[in-house]
Amino acid sequence: MRPTTRVSTTFRLVLAGAAGIAVLSVAVGAQDRLKSMPGYEQYSRMSKELPAAIKMGNLSVSWKDDGKAFEYTKDGKTYRFDISTRAVTELSAAEPPPAPRGGRGGFGGGTPERGRQVAAVESPDKTLKAVYKNRNLYITDAAGGNEVAVTTDGSEKDRIKNGTASWVYGEELSQTTAMWWSPDGRKLAYYRFDESQVPDYFLQLDQTKLYSRMDVEAYPKSGAPNPLVDLFVYDVASKASVKIDVRSGKPFENDVAGHYVYRVSWSPDGTELLFTRANRRQNILELAAANPETGVCRTVIREEWPTGWVETSPTQVFLEDGRRFIWASERTGWRNYYLYDLSGTLIAPLTRYTTFEAANLIKVDETARVVFLMARDGDNFLKQQLHRVGLDGKGDVRLTDPAFHNAVGSCMPGGGGRGGGAPGGPGGAGACGISPDNRHAVVVYQTHDTPPATRLVNAVSGKAVAELAASDLTKYNELGLKKAEMFTYLAADGKTTLRGMISFPSNFDPSKKYPALASVYGGPAFAATSENFVRPNPLAEYGFLVLSLDSRAVPGMGKRTLDAIYEKLGQVEMDDMAAGVRSLWSRPYFDRDRVGIFGTSYGGYASAMCLLRHPDAFRAASASSAVTAWEHYDTIYTERYMWIPQENKAGYDAASAMKHADRLDGRLLVYYGTADNNVHPANAMQFIQALQRAGKSFEVQVGPDAGHSGVNQQRMMEFFIENLVIDPPKRANAGGQN
Repeated sequence: MRPTTRVSTTFRLVLAGAAGIAVLSVAVGAQDRLKSMPGYEQYSRMSKELPAAIKMGNLSVSWKDDGKAFEYTKDGKTYRFDISTRAVTELSAAEPPPAPRGGRGGFGGGTPERGRQVAAVESPDKTLKAVYKNRNLYITDAAGGNEVAVTTDGSEKDRIKNGTASWVYGEELSQTTAMWWSPDGRKLAYYRFDESQVPDYFLQLDQTKLYSRMDVEAYPKSGAPNPLVDLFVYDVASKASVKIDVRSGKPFENDVAGHYVYRVSWSPDGTELLFTRANRRQNILELAAANPETGVCRTVIREEWPTGWVETSPTQVFLEDGRRFIWASERTGWRNYYLYDLSGTLIAPLTRYTTFEAANLIKVDETARVVFLMARDGDNFLKQQLHRVGLDGKGDVRLTDPAFHNAVGSCMPGGGGRGGGAPGGPGGAGACGISPDNRHAVVVYQTHDTPPATRLVNAVSGKAVAELAASDLTKYNELGLKKAEMFTYLAADGKTTLRGMISFPSNFDPSKKYPALASVYGGPAFAATSENFVRPNPLAEYGFLVLSLDSRAVPGMGKRTLDAIYEKLGQVEMDDMAAGVRSLWSRPYFDRDRVGIFGTSYGGYASAMCLLRHPDAFRAASASSAVTAWEHYDTIYTERYMWIPQENKAGYDAASAMKHADRLDGRLLVYYGTADNNVHPANAMQFIQALQRAGKSFEVQVGPDAGHSGVNQQRMMEFFIENLVIDPPKRANAGGQN
């Protein structure tokens, strides 16, 4: 499950009562009342001003003369900075950025659709193409001729597919490839999936057309059978395939490492096929290496976390020799980096953090034997710091000011792993914030209420060398905009410190009482607050305080904190966010009786569950594309955090919105897209049915032929203004569930 930002135009449908009476409001523009509502005039005026309210002071540089100088663009002009003289020279007007290039693999046709894999891959020398079609794999020449069938057993009848992956692999494991050429182009590795035991989900599409059609997908929901995955290696010369023993001789069962097989690649020298394999529970993960001639596999690294889940895609970066690599692990309870070789030998721990986590890699310089990385050791864990450490793990030094959150452009291809990349862009040489000689770094520093600025730092001592750019708040101040406030509160366990954020309207008056809206996603390892500067929130201009609320599900506080939500989704996160709201009750301007919450996908689920579990803290919710019971969602995502319903019935029951429908005490807006192939419409249908049977009144918005998406924002604001400003709901039950 991934957050979505798509917003769909919808129509309004109101359902009420146990009898399921439906009243259709036939209005093409369902948000046509918004213009006459309180706050709209202020929002309309200010929303035009906000995008240009700040000129941000973050720069990205291009190094010149082996690190003696660099160039950067600011206000449409290009400048050169000479480090020895500190002189700044204007060069010329900035050129527009190059047009985006084609996506990964295939014929240059771009990134595959969500949940899918590229359908064609060129050989390294570009003389051959591997092509997927009709559930089988073929090899052609560069022009598409001389087709040779690599597989023939793929068929819809037998539910076998080769050279592609099951949908859930693309959605939850980010598996966008399914065939892999060896570096010399002599061999081709490929997936084979047997979906014969996986139930199909039937989704009606094109409901707005004269004739609809069905989308049929093998979709394994939690507790249901998974697709059987295998890997094969095809030899181009002999035209024969070797089956890889991905489970090392063990059967396809829940506890075997090899229940899931993904992140497939060749070793840099092409002698082995590498892949990640995990058990179904995903608390065991192995980096495995296979002999492509025999199919025999060996384990290179094994990771386990018995009280929760392992990181499913740990960072792995090979060094130039193609044998040694840097590996990220949370085995100590804190994310650290380790240097291994492909024999499985641990050469050296690169970091040894025990009270904070390593973040993304920035640069690895083998010649200088130095590694630059970010770590979460600022004066709070959200403030990342640049570190320099030897390739032997010695001499670790922090180079940035812990009072700020710091960002440095990544020099790593692809951004250096989780959280990597340059500010505003991917990693790579063009974004690199470390000089070629490793003597200087360009650092963007900021906090939630301090706008970004850029400085040049000595990358050996950490001493600031020069200030390069600062944000311009002239218009921000002229508009009377208010900076966001970060606050702390105790989680529902009474001991874990969490953070929240408040954004204020520009005309905020502390002598008045304000309604509040919490914007939420809330899923595991997804942060709500950050120490990036918080731009003005347009929704606040309607006259609301806009909140962000963390829970023990956020990343960066260590694995043992995340363990609190294991097998308890829908409980811990919601209880913590409610605690955040209650911590604001003592503020004279905070109206505790007028708090709403909204979100999409996991955020839709969190919104519904917060309203149902904690009616004392939340009085209205807009829940878009929400999972309403975890039995409805796919195996890989759900079982990673909840295990299977057959063995965690209490956890699944507590997490079901349907089980809490009779506790609705507030106003609820439910949205779903009829063509959502991720969170299926059945989630909304069963929730609606449960609310009707409980005799509850609520509203529904439908996105005809819309996929995984969110309700139209203007319609959502109509809902919140109507129910938190014009006619707030009276309390039927003052107690919340803790």
